[in-house]
Amino acid sequence: MFTGLIQTIGEVTAVDGVPDACKRLRIRTTLDELAHGESVAIDGACMTVAETSGEAFAVDVMPESLDRTTLGALRVGDRVNLERALRVGDRLGGHLVSGHVDGIASVDSVERHGEDHRVWLLPPPALLRYIPEKGSVTVAGVSLTVSGVRESGFEIALIPVTLEETTLGALSRGDRLNLEVDQVARYLERLTRARFSEDDV
Repeated sequence: MFTGLIQTIGEVTAVDGVPDACKRLRIRTTLDELAHGESVAIDGACMTVAETSGEAFAVDVMPESLDRTTLGALRVGDRVNLERALRVGDRLGGHLVSGHVDGIASVDSVERHGEDHRVWLLPPPALLRYIPEKGSVTVAGVSLTVSGVRESGFEIALIPVTLEETTLGALSRGDRLNLEVDQVARYLERLTRARFSEDDV
């Protein structure tokens, strides 16, 4: 599990093909003592460290993740949000994030409001019911609060610290971002469905 609080920004230094139609991404980072087998969220997608070397680590991205996340589009020089998995005793400062990407949202607009940015995102239509106003959502690995919802999309407000310490400060129209909806919303829907099913028996 993760919190959606980005610990650092990494840089992709190599993208290599490996057997079984995977891609190996090598990323330079300031994260200390990453270990082989450790979980790390890359732009919100949970990956397993396959190799470490100096200030870099590598992950093997499987075909399903290449298809369902933005990791398949990464190129050398791209910057990515990084977060290590929670450990027992760690402080939970954002919200619980699984690292399992639900879909890809595209940036519809970016507007400046003083020092903040307001960004409208267009998610897959099936995910909108899990994105209520004032609810939590994870965008490119960043825990955010939904500031507005309309028929086809939702709005997030980015404060200066988020703009400076994550890759979201460089967003432009058309950018594609990994999206994970709040797991609580999914659980509530499942419980509601189960309750209605019991009532129908």
